[in-house]
Amino acid sequence: MQIKVIKSDSSVEEYLHTKVIGTFNNAMALVNESNVYAAEQFAEAITFYLYQKNEDNHVTSDQIHLMVQAILSATGYDYAARALSEYHLNRMLKRRRTVVTWQGEDESRPDEPWKKSRIVDDLMIRQGLHRPVARAIASAVEEKALQLGISRIRNTLIHELVASESDAMLRAGQQLQMVVG
Repeated sequence: MQIKVIKSDSSVEEYLHTKVIGTFNNAMALVNESNVYAAEQFAEAITFYLYQKNEDNHVTSDQIHLMVQAILSATGYDYAARALSEYHLNRMLKRRRTVVTWQGEDESRPDEPWKKSRIVDDLMIRQGLHRPVARAIASAVEEKALQLGISRIRNTLIHELVASESDAMLRAGQQLQMVVG
């Protein structure tokens, strides 16, 4: 039985234990308390709980986020839980405040709200990438785009960021293949 995660954009993906480890580690790193061992143990608790208590095999990303916060708070990492919450809220605010403007042949299109899922869908359709790879690239693009701190981002810049992140990820994959052999 594989648990499915319902993302905030309503897409559904497989639950990945490693993403939960990463969330814990990133939360603790936000307050300079990175602890991979603790992150692994905390993620193990969530994974165990989900597989033992989740009868419909679905969980929302918000529910996982709340579980992460609860475990951090209950284990003495209150400041990491608060930092994670603040990071999450700031990212949501930046997403809502950012719009995509169009240049070139699409210039007559109206501005659109920022949606990471548009990048994911485009990568899957135009480049034939699998959803997890497309989401990883889109997440890196989103992180860079939102860090710019501008409320109107041009579609041409998004295309450049996507191309750059795609190239970097493909190169990393090729290097990994060479090492693994």
